[in-house]
Amino acid sequence: MPIRQLTETLIDQIAAGEVVERPASVVKELVENALDAGARRIEIVTAGGGKSLIRITDDGCGIPLAELPLAVRRHCTSKMEGGLQGIETLGFRGEALPSIGSVARLSLRSRARGADGAHEILVHGGRQDGPRPAALSGGTAIEVRDLFHAVPARLKFLKSDRAESAAITEVVRRIAIAFPGVRFELTGEDRSPLVLPAVEEAQALERVSAIVGDSFADNAFALDAGREGVFLAGHAGLPSFHRGTAQHQYVYVNGRPVRDRLILSAIRGAYADVMPRDRHPVCVLFLQVDPRDVDVNVHPAKADVRFRDPGLVRGLVVGAIRAELARLSLRGSTEGAEGLMARFRTGVVAEPAPVRHEGAPALAPAPAMRSSFAFGERPVAPYDPARSPSRPLDAPPARFGGFQPSARADGLEEAPAAPARGEFPLGAARAQIGRAFIVAETDDSLVLIDQHAAHERLVYEALKEAMHARPLPSQMLLIPEVVDLTEAEVERLVAEEAVLRRFGLHLERFGPGAVMVRETPALLGEVDAPALVREIADELTEAGGAAGLGLRVDHVAATMACHGSVRAGRRLQAPEMNALLRRMEQVPASATCNHGRPTFIELKLADIERLFGRR
Repeated sequence: MPIRQLTETLIDQIAAGEVVERPASVVKELVENALDAGARRIEIVTAGGGKSLIRITDDGCGIPLAELPLAVRRHCTSKMEGGLQGIETLGFRGEALPSIGSVARLSLRSRARGADGAHEILVHGGRQDGPRPAALSGGTAIEVRDLFHAVPARLKFLKSDRAESAAITEVVRRIAIAFPGVRFELTGEDRSPLVLPAVEEAQALERVSAIVGDSFADNAFALDAGREGVFLAGHAGLPSFHRGTAQHQYVYVNGRPVRDRLILSAIRGAYADVMPRDRHPVCVLFLQVDPRDVDVNVHPAKADVRFRDPGLVRGLVVGAIRAELARLSLRGSTEGAEGLMARFRTGVVAEPAPVRHEGAPALAPAPAMRSSFAFGERPVAPYDPARSPSRPLDAPPARFGGFQPSARADGLEEAPAAPARGEFPLGAARAQIGRAFIVAETDDSLVLIDQHAAHERLVYEALKEAMHARPLPSQMLLIPEVVDLTEAEVERLVAEEAVLRRFGLHLERFGPGAVMVRETPALLGEVDAPALVREIADELTEAGGAAGLGLRVDHVAATMACHGSVRAGRRLQAPEMNALLRRMEQVPASATCNHGRPTFIELKLADIERLFGRR
């Protein structure tokens, strides 16, 4: 079969297979071009999930008449002045417009700043028509119709209009987070309108909350860290504020939205022992890196990046998040209290069954009582008992017939004298409910503590500190294990030999493509040494650090902590309860147990008053 030169149209269609995967890819490329042009207002209109129509209008600098033919020609761009080593724009490959024009009907109208008028150029199936005069006040308007009409095979693999429309919305939302000063407006007959007004840089969290959710700001902490020229900013959610998928993780490198495996792995590692394994944190992270130290030219979609020093980036992300989690160890998610209040609001409370005397006729059961009280927004002003409309009179409590109510009831054991409630963040223990939960009181709230989960975290942190403070003991194998690997994997393992030895794993090089394992961590008991070494080698390949063995050791510590902590059903005296609260206030990450469950829920007294209709 003879070698032939492909036609330009076919070359463009092949390139389009990488750049234009679906309508959302078209929107991403065109919106990024608008942002590179300095647009402050971007309007997106779609129809048929983007398959029938995509129209994007911006108020950017526009394209001069002489450059319009070049704008739709492959490998023509205005963004490569610094070469591939210094890319500071979102787009740079010069492939988007010609690729789109090869598989759709493309119309490009633009009016450069200071130009006398606008001009339009058309691209249908790779064939150009124009430029010719057009009507446009300024900026650029691009219209894409009948996407993939030239390649029907690709059209068959697209999802439903609803799914493609949702993908476009997600792309716009991700880009909008990084550019709070730009107004985005997404409309069309196939969707509900999405309007994101421009905000000042100081109010960027408002843009994030509008996209991620209103509850994010109340359940997140700020990040601001740097190391060796790499800087991290943004917000990350509390461990008790999590979601079922990783779609709520927004990561940006030099303003570019990415889905980088290294960073996503670092996020998982940072929350490893404070969140359930099947849940995912919510975060918005911005990494600022010298353009010379990051390669964004990995894939035409530009969603993957490569760092010159991946270990530095991973360490910065993990260290910054863990440091803030330790500092905010007693900050719990508001979702716990809101969920509890919602249960009160919607739950059915049945009246006690009436007492029936012997011989009396049966009574019809009383209808269930449902509260009709509707809750509003949580009050902004702090709760002040002295101003409460339901505060008791300034008089000693009355004694009815000389009877003083008992301090103990079934399932509720009141704590005797304790520290003043305002002295400590978790207040003073007042009672134990069901021998499983501690009730504590602060100046403005009621705190419910799961005694087993709280003590489990304390024991776990103590075990981790003891195990990581010194090299872990190892057990010698009767017959050393030889594990066959690739030469590259052997090099990585040998480079981390000192770290692995601290965790009790002793190995040495055994030829160019193998290692010999002589000792394994004693804590792990009987272990499959070859499987363990291969897992660590994979971890080193993906993340650039020997974290896998440390996670295994931590898992052993978590199991030991679970079995060695205070169990539900054990009666605690007041000094024991208060001692537990004081330790929680000192130990990092004590808002969740090592399985990720919340250890306490704080209920504001103002909310309790609203529950009883007193406010």
